Amino acid sequence: MQQIRHAVETGVLQPGDVLPGIRTLAEELVVSHNTIAKAYSELAHEGLLELRHGSGAYVSTRRGAQPRAARARLAQDRVRALVERLQQEGLSDDEIVRLVEAELYYRSPAEKRR
Repeated sequence: MQQIRHAVETGVLQPGDVLPGIRTLAEELVVSHNTIAKAYSELAHEGLLELRHGSGAYVSTRRGAQPRAARARLAQDRVRALVERLQQEGLSDDEIVRLVEAELYYRSPAEKRR
């Protein structure tokens, strides 16, 4: 379940992508098909997957289906990587904060709405 969630959150799995069938994945992972069915059901409840009877499980195509917490985690990872890179380039924490604040302050109104 975590692997599927991570693949959706990072864009490895795209909206509309079909996931392996329950029995196929269960055999591949050597687990009960009930375990896979439950995981797919939970991911569908979270809005990450769409379960189509007789057709399978698909990555959700609904806009904003990616949970807010997942988007926040991904954003935090990106910010952490950026800060580390800027520190390696010799910028201080204060300089990094000022750069980010200036970027947010001077954005055009259209950019701020995104």
